[in-house]
Amino acid sequence: MIKTLLAALILAATLTSGTATAQTGSATLGKIKAAKAINVAYSPDSLPFSFAGPNNEPAGYSIDLCKRVIAQIARAVGDTNLKVNWIAGSVSERLQMVAKGRADLECANTTQTQSRLANVDFSNLIFIDGGGLLVKAGSPVNQLTDLAGKRVAVLKGTTTETRLNDLLRLRQLSATVVTVADANAGLVMLEEGKVDAYAGDKVKLVGLAVQAKEPAKLALVAEDLSIEPYAMAMPRNDSAFRLEVNKALTQVYMGGDIEQIFAQWLGKLGRPTGLLAAMFLLNSIPN
Repeated sequence: MIKTLLAALILAATLTSGTATAQTGSATLGKIKAAKAINVAYSPDSLPFSFAGPNNEPAGYSIDLCKRVIAQIARAVGDTNLKVNWIAGSVSERLQMVAKGRADLECANTTQTQSRLANVDFSNLIFIDGGGLLVKAGSPVNQLTDLAGKRVAVLKGTTTETRLNDLLRLRQLSATVVTVADANAGLVMLEEGKVDAYAGDKVKLVGLAVQAKEPAKLALVAEDLSIEPYAMAMPRNDSAFRLEVNKALTQVYMGGDIEQIFAQWLGKLGRPTGLLAAMFLLNSIPN
């Protein structure tokens, strides 16, 4: 259980906490309060983190976390009937929405990077994943170096695309990278033999394989391409708003809700790793 792992880590570590300083004057909270609504960007096709579920309602691991965050923001602005406007988009579209003020918060499977921090801020981490390769069962591609002379599809505008190209260049591998607009398009290309592999975040690749026509004919390459720390994007220079978001995440991590959320969306993959349990602990803010 996640709570047990957290307890063990707490016993094994010495944690110090300072006195929290009250922060006021949030432009984002003021905007939300005046509009009586919050605009939230999400991914419609990133199962199991964020996707359009039954009746086109957002669902997934990140969405469940996001709903706890929205409830905290509603309390902060004093409006328990806060309207939520969900806006679907690709990762680049979502980040642009936040940067341009069209979305107040972004909840999906977005990796926090230094380049993205130049345009948006991020919450504390919500998950850690690794980039990987999905191939056909029995494929000769068993590691990155096997991509030499092969074709590999990847979602356009993602950190996986950037890191895949960097790794191929670093290792001097002559693979052909084919960018796709959505994950399902990449899966279809793999199934039809138009590419030899599809690159993406590993948990998302598992979710994608489950939805395939014949899941047993697909396999995940063991080697990691990268480490992907997920977080929620939000407007820059608004520490008071960020504090409310992180308050909610802390309550989820330390109050036990994370166990239920993890079990519902990721339980089929097994128990959380020690690294993930440590992430929940280290991204909780003491009072």
